[in-house]
Amino acid sequence: MSVTLVVWGLVIYVLASFVVAYISRSGESASMSEYFIGGRSMGGVLSALSYSATTYSAFMMIGLAGLTFKGGVGALGFEIIYFAGVSLVAIFGPRFWAVGKKYGFVTPYEMLGTRYGSRWVAVAAGLVSLVFLIPYSAVQLSGVGYLLSGMTGGGIPFLWGVVISTVLAIIFSYVAGIRSVMWTDSLQALMMIVASVLVCGLVLIELGGFSGLFGAIQATKPELLQVPGPGLFSFTTFLGLTIPWFFFAISNPQVSQRLYMPASLKALRRMLVIFLCFGFVYTVVSVLWGFSAFVAFPELEKGDLATSTLLASDFVPPVLGVMVMVGILAAAVSTIDSILLTLSSVFARDVWSNVTGGASDARQLFIGKLIIPFISIVSLVFAAMEFSMIAILSVAASVGLLVTVPAIIGAFFWRRGTAAGALVSILGGVAFVVWMYLTGNKLFGLNAGVLALPVSTLLFVAVSLVTKPNMKAANEFVEASVSYKKGKLPQGMPAPAE
Repeated sequence: MSVTLVVWGLVIYVLASFVVAYISRSGESASMSEYFIGGRSMGGVLSALSYSATTYSAFMMIGLAGLTFKGGVGALGFEIIYFAGVSLVAIFGPRFWAVGKKYGFVTPYEMLGTRYGSRWVAVAAGLVSLVFLIPYSAVQLSGVGYLLSGMTGGGIPFLWGVVISTVLAIIFSYVAGIRSVMWTDSLQALMMIVASVLVCGLVLIELGGFSGLFGAIQATKPELLQVPGPGLFSFTTFLGLTIPWFFFAISNPQVSQRLYMPASLKALRRMLVIFLCFGFVYTVVSVLWGFSAFVAFPELEKGDLATSTLLASDFVPPVLGVMVMVGILAAAVSTIDSILLTLSSVFARDVWSNVTGGASDARQLFIGKLIIPFISIVSLVFAAMEFSMIAILSVAASVGLLVTVPAIIGAFFWRRGTAAGALVSILGGVAFVVWMYLTGNKLFGLNAGVLALPVSTLLFVAVSLVTKPNMKAANEFVEASVSYKKGKLPQGMPAPAE
């Protein structure tokens, strides 16, 4: 594909996004709540589109398509497990929202610190996210690098794509905080879903429709349509990939933080319904895209190049190819700037403020803004290493965040859980995950994705049973978390406008 056409597509996308980001400014975001969670005033449709663009990033049209190219139908099962895990939002979403209203939480780890009555729980969980979300943000940068390089035949080098997406993410984060991110997310989500569905339909027609596509696969490599597939998936590998993905909605702070943002429970429910519809369509499109790439280019060496190769081919009209490229790039940038904002808020509020003994809201906001480019540079360096298989690396990053899940579940459903139990489960779980990866990621034939959650759960329960809980904090927290069931907000909080 012409480098000039790709560059013009980038220019138009950047200009449109800047206009939307600038218009989204609503006065000065002078507090942590305003800058990082939009003052808890976001509507359901805007929240849903932003949630979709943040979640369905470069992983989907590049990572999931590449995983389908290499592993076949197992990739669909893998993503369906994630889709099922979104049901956790129906359970935890209203509880996150209710306690956020009562206590004024900005980050999920601030919530854990309050529930367990220990700032060190917040510090430990915050440090874990800082370590493991760097690779995940690097995955998005790598996705853009592979996309631009593949579509232009190397005319735009991989590293240039990484740098472009990093700069855009930093700028969108600074314009108006989460407000500009959410409005640009909405533009990106609409562009992404419309363009990808349209182009996927055109490619299917070129390949003879569904019968032609799956007939060609059946004739050349039928194991792609069988479980467990051509060798990429085994039962333990599948479990190791899907367990972290199932808990993604509550373990990844850039996602769970968004549960604080809707203006009302009605907006939260609308967000979930729209997101589920969006996700189902985009999952099917991404899997079909991977199968289409296999039929068109069966000898392709890297699965992560499947999307860019197909977009640059004669199967896709150049203008439509650029539209899909921009949609994928936009989704990746959306995830990166969301992670930047989340990690900077976590660092300022959960780590820096707690370690230094406390700081004013204004000081935390200053530190949060200050740290954004540093996190970006670290992610850029990580992405420049060009790790292969984006989907696998995405899940590996989520494995480390799994260790916070027992403390999160215990916060709402086990009043006997203690600060010591939460702290040991997080730190001990991380130590276990790191040890697994350093020693070959096999123990009793199982990998870290399978073992991380049971190990951290065992540590949480065992230590909690031999230590004393803060029952006053636990009771107050749990009561606030279920106050929405009585049709009222936590005591002392004004009702938000619909």
